[in-house]
Amino acid sequence: MTRRNGLDSLLRPEDSVLVLIDHQPYQLANVNSHEPHMVINNTAGLAKAAKAFGVPTILTSVIAERGGLLFPQITDVFPGQEVIDRTFINTWEDMKVVDAVKATGRKQLVIAGLWTEVCVAMPAIQAIGEGWDVTVITDASGGTSVEAHQVAIQRMLEAGVNMMTWLAIAAEWQRDWARLEQAAKITEVIVQHSGGSGIAFLWEQQLLNTPVPKAG
Repeated sequence: MTRRNGLDSLLRPEDSVLVLIDHQPYQLANVNSHEPHMVINNTAGLAKAAKAFGVPTILTSVIAERGGLLFPQITDVFPGQEVIDRTFINTWEDMKVVDAVKATGRKQLVIAGLWTEVCVAMPAIQAIGEGWDVTVITDASGGTSVEAHQVAIQRMLEAGVNMMTWLAIAAEWQRDWARLEQAAKITEVIVQHSGGSGIAFLWEQQLLNTPVPKAG
């Protein structure tokens, strides 16, 4: 297996395309690898980060009339955008999704979804076999058990898939804090979705904006 290393192996917003798969009520009801509210939070953070960096994002569900609509925390980030509804369990067998990804011209394919062992693993393994550079965002995904999630990650690692978390990819897309326009946007996402890091930033701003008491 070719090891993933060197500067060129890092993810770049201009080369990335994000696919969010099956973040739906039915799937969430049996997520047991993570706290469900964390999956929702992390996926929303990932979606907002992608939007901040101009990363094209493909939204897809499976039989939404039975499994439910994608979480509004995701679709609200992309108002009016079509959600591609599938019958294929494996997203990468649905040519409407694949064509939408190919139309972006990007080759760094980023995937998150429910469940990790099914709707994430299958497209990730197929796509990497077809020459795509595939990254899975593990904390914006979830499995039916801790074991299912971990085994799926191991299976994908052995296939050559890269693993990251949502805040890590946001930092990798940012890369340089001198990119001020993106820095302001991603800082707002961090405040909203990264828990302690967001609160620490707000505290820092409070301290910086607190006048120094004058000497008596």
